[in-house]
Amino acid sequence: MYRKIMVPVDGSETSLSGVQEAIKIAQNLGSEIRVFHVLDEFVLDYSLGAGVYGGNLMDALRDGGKKILEQAAAAVRKEGVAVSTALLESIGGPAADFIVAQAKEWGADLIVMGTHGRRGLARLAMGSDAEGVVREASVPVLLVHHQRKQAKQESRAAEVKPSGSSAADEAYSFVSRGINPF
Repeated sequence: MYRKIMVPVDGSETSLSGVQEAIKIAQNLGSEIRVFHVLDEFVLDYSLGAGVYGGNLMDALRDGGKKILEQAAAAVRKEGVAVSTALLESIGGPAADFIVAQAKEWGADLIVMGTHGRRGLARLAMGSDAEGVVREASVPVLLVHHQRKQAKQESRAAEVKPSGSSAADEAYSFVSRGINPF
């Protein structure tokens, strides 16, 4: 079914959520995983023109990309799943285009990626690589929402203790279930 699973990573907790979900799928299906990182040189270019950078800066970016890939690959290997890595250097263009192209080139059966789940103006301003991948990919795409906000809510709920008043008890009931009563 899903023999080859591609997971784009950028080193964020959100992308690592995608890695963890891909590991679960791969373990159940005997799949292999490719972790993939796009090194976008264009985002650093404010005034010099595309591709005009000092060698040390580009070397540092490449080294950073390799470290991101190795961390993700180590997490996959630790769980006993076959893994390969790919680092693509680009100058401009949406990351989604490179993700879709890499998935096609490698022959991926599934793309798994973490998503921030931005909405409204934040999504409009920052764009959505995940949305672009979903729109353009010829294979299924699984989006994994990072659970950081939920974990914060749960830790706050654990700190709240009812005081004995009916209002406090009712508020605690909501908060302990992750519901904001206000």
